[in-house]
Amino acid sequence: MGDDTVAVETEEVWPDDSEDIEEAIVANWFVREGSVVTAGDPIAEIQIEKVSIDVPAPVGGEIVAVLVEEQDEFRRGDVLARISPS
Repeated sequence: MGDDTVAVETEEVWPDDSEDIEEAIVANWFVREGSVVTAGDPIAEIQIEKVSIDVPAPVGGEIVAVLVEEQDEFRRGDVLARISPS
């Protein structure tokens, strides 16, 4: 992936009252590599403790890489996927 991709991160959707929680799980991907999305489309569901949160696409474009698989843990600030803007 080159510099032309946009990282999908979770910092903006991380609940304010969960500042002390640093790990979550990707519960479900709503898209796959090659899917085309519009900015704001929900692309994944993450679970932070017992709270499920949808992660929106930060930009419109093609999902070129899914970096964290369903049911895998990730840390706050990790990149979940990359989008090539259209």
